[in-house]
Amino acid sequence: MDYKVIYSDRKTISLSVKGGVITVRAPWSAPKSFIEDFIKKHTRFIDKHLSKEAARAQKYRALTEADILRLKKEARKYFLEKTRVYAEIMSLKYSRIIITGAETRFGSCSSRGNISFSYRLMLYPEPAREYVVVHELAHLLEMNHSKRFYAIIEKTLPDYRERKNLLYEL
Repeated sequence: MDYKVIYSDRKTISLSVKGGVITVRAPWSAPKSFIEDFIKKHTRFIDKHLSKEAARAQKYRALTEADILRLKKEARKYFLEKTRVYAEIMSLKYSRIIITGAETRFGSCSSRGNISFSYRLMLYPEPAREYVVVHELAHLLEMNHSKRFYAIIEKTLPDYRERKNLLYEL
């Protein structure tokens, strides 16, 4: 199994799978044998994430140009309306909404208050899309993923955990 190791001044070892790349973050003192054992112990986690990514990529590849145009149009209408509604509920102001074709990021929020959503979110159930809207709006108050950030989301969407999980079931 191929993997990338990033050594740094850290005390713990971690593992991530993104874009088909397995990345291990390890302390400088971690021997190669320790890293290899760590990967072997987490083979199930790695396989699960690689297969989810492959399934998602397959679904995206199945989209025709006509599908993409339709999804972009639907996304623009949907996210303009939902962001307006939730911004009002949360008493927040944002600058503008941008629809992107991002494959690995559902949304983002800039420090200038611009919020981006991937048109690919239209392939997910509405509760998941609403979660992303509230998530990005919450970044207008907290530009991080701290406990305070999730408390902002929970105030608006008490069931946000279930909604968030829907994003990883496709």
